[in-house]
Amino acid sequence: MIVFKKTNADLKGDKMANKVVLSCVQCGSRNYTVPASKEGSSERLELKKYCSHCKAHTVHKQTL
Repeated sequence: MIVFKKTNADLKGDKMANKVVLSCVQCGSRNYTVPASKEGSSERLELKKYCSHCKAHTVHKQTL
């Protein structure tokens, strides 16, 4: 009897990573992706991040 073990490369395809896209409030460019929270909150994520298009730290909100 032959038993095959799953490697890390095989496990990556089994589960899909949930990602959230963040877009700049000022210019609307989608600059960042972050992992989604596992708790599934209904609120949208807001973070202050650097926007390379605006060349400033601006608020980035979660997009759909």
